[in-house]
Formats: sequence, structure tokens, C-alpha cells
Amino acid sequence: MKKLFKILGGLLLIGGIVLAVFYFKNNESLPSGKQGTKADELATKMLDALNYEAYKNTRFIEWSFRGKRFYKWDKQKNIVEVSWDTNKVILHTKEPEKSIVLIDGKENDNKEILQKSIDYFNNDSFWLVAPYKVFDSGIERRLVQYEGKDALLVTYTTGGSTPGDSYLWILDKNDRPTSYKMWVSIIPTGGTEASWSDWITTESGAILPTKHEMSVGALDMGDVKAYN
Repeated sequence: MKKLFKILGGLLLIGGIVLAVFYFKNNESLPSGKQGTKADELATKMLDALNYEAYKNTRFIEWSFRGKRFYKWDKQKNIVEVSWDTNKVILHTKEPEKSIVLIDGKENDNKEILQKSIDYFNNDSFWLVAPYKVFDSGIERRLVQYEGKDALLVTYTTGGSTPGDSYLWILDKNDRPTSYKMWVSIIPTGGTEASWSDWITTESGAILPTKHEMSVGALDMGDVKAYN
């Protein structure tokens, strides 16, 4: 038994060392940048590259998240249908108290399911429309030099489910995002990168991603649609 404990202790020690090495090798400090006109100009260029006007005028957006959660969002009415497992929530994003929770097709006053739908929507919609949110209230924009080029650091000081998160947008020569690096509460290592390169031009003209590549694998956004 003592021998077994020694083996387990050794394995735990090795595992701890591996994790520590991984953390220090991959963890990046949040870059510093400058707020002001130049940062806002770069944010505007990014929006123009993604046809922000078309997105702003889009009424309906549909997508899924990793094939597990499904969405139909009426942006005009601020209502989104969120479905997963046997749950469906007609979520009023501006007035959650008006939302309707359905479990197995039957209306249910389940506050936990309602809160889950809010958290799911905040997270999963961000992976779809994050670039379009750079001028939302409670957001700070900074111009950062990254690998000799201008990049846009966006920090969410309020709102959503995890205020305080920061994202460094990496842009191509046409100012369209190719990836961002994350400093977020749910990921212990700073600077984790995710691609924003699998874009499609939807029926409404809005340009939206269909998947993201990360070191842990792909994040599939499903059959992305945007229309009026």
C-alpha cells in the first residue's frame, strides 16, 4: 500500500511539474496599450471590414454552439430562442423577467434554467458577434503593437457574464480579424489564442464566423444564418 501511495505521489508531482511548466511557458501578460482616437479608428476599420451596417440592420440570426445549444435570435425584438437537451427558453434579453421556460415542452418556473439560458447566450453569441460589440457601453479600446503591427485590445469593464475579460484582436491587411488572444477569468493562462478566419457572408450581408480553431480543438458554430 505504501508503495502504491509513493507511486501516486510521484505521478502527482510529475503532473504538477508538467502543469507548472505549461503555465509559465504559455501564460502571457496582458499587453499595455493606449486609449484614444487611434484605437477607435482601428475599431471602426474592423467594423467596416465586416460590413457592420448590414449586421446592424439584420433582424434574425441562427446558429448553434458545438452542436449542443441552438439559437434563433430576433435582434429587433431582443428575443432569442435558446434550446438545449430537453430545455427551451424564450429569452427576453432586455427584460429577462418576461422570459418563458419550457422543459419537455411544458412551461416551468425554473430560475436556474433561465439563468443558464442567459449565461449560454452571453457566451455563445459572443463567439459569433464579438467584433460588432467593440463600441458597446462599458468597453475600453486600446491600440497595441503586436508583432510590429497595430492590434486592438478590448476590455469589458461591465456587462455580460464575466466582466473584466480582455481580448486582443489580430487583424489582416484589410482590417478583418484573423484571431484574438484572450485574458479571461475562465482560462487560467493569459494569451490563449482562437482563430476568427472561417467567415461567411450571410443573406443579410452580415459577415459571421462558422468555427474557431484553438489549441484544444475546433469550436463549431453550426449552420450560421442571418436574414431579414
